[in-house]
Amino acid sequence: MTSDLTQSQQKALREIVAYVRRERLPAGTHLPEWTLAKLIGTSRSPVRVALDRLVESGVMRYDKNRGYSVGASFDQLPADVLEQVNSADDPLYLKLAEARFGGAIPESVTEADLTRLLDASRGDVRKVLVRAQSEGWVEKEAGYGWRFLPMIDSLEAYDDMYSLRAAIEPAGILSPKFKPDLNELRELRREQQAILDGGHEAMTATERYESNARLHETIAAWSGNRFALQTLRRLDQMRRLAEYRQAKQRLPRQALAQEHLDILDAIERGDVVTAASLMKRHIDAARTKKAIHEVFDRQETAQPADAGA
Repeated sequence: MTSDLTQSQQKALREIVAYVRRERLPAGTHLPEWTLAKLIGTSRSPVRVALDRLVESGVMRYDKNRGYSVGASFDQLPADVLEQVNSADDPLYLKLAEARFGGAIPESVTEADLTRLLDASRGDVRKVLVRAQSEGWVEKEAGYGWRFLPMIDSLEAYDDMYSLRAAIEPAGILSPKFKPDLNELRELRREQQAILDGGHEAMTATERYESNARLHETIAAWSGNRFALQTLRRLDQMRRLAEYRQAKQRLPRQALAQEHLDILDAIERGDVVTAASLMKRHIDAARTKKAIHEVFDRQETAQPADAGA
């Protein structure tokens, strides 16, 4: 079982699974320990333990002369591995996010305050704060202080966010400066096709969020409008916590992937009018179809936004 793994070993296992799935590595692909350790940013020890666990589960192989290699498809993972992959990658990080989202943590706070609020060590608190800083929802103040940045924390804010996206994303596609990078387009298509083919079942909440944000931000970058891209990136940062809170909801991942593929197909054939229309329809549908009132702990009669787009 994966439950006996240390936190670093669990992280290594999740990162290895994510890497193999993201790159669609076929059976027989050699995976050197040092390459994976460098990719994950850890030592070889937790990587080796994670690889051995995957060997036990039947999706990796080990040969004493060749080392580790992919043994089977990672789209259908054994139940124990799948449970670990879909578990929270850092419970303290999500605890911090939940506390801030729920109003238990003020806008400005010290590390000492957070150690008491989260019942954690100063070192662990600093680690999750550094991660939150890299993801754009907290920033360092003088001394040991930290300031939390604005985020999407209400249904009204979610609706406002989608209204703005519906204005800037289709317009970016129609811009005279719009120029898609075909290599990036093919990579986006490969990722979305993998989701459509069932890969979403084994993706973590973070992976699903990053995949979605990557597609929209890449298309925005093709517009050649730096401010459109900066705006979209900031909106994505602000909605990240709401996305984490609704991670367990059964969103129509395959339908969303198909909509993404339709947009990419139109862009590739040079039909920007259709691509812009599909993008607007995609965002409008996301804005109106998915009930997320549980995310904000309130009951609403109107249909709020969807986190799919």
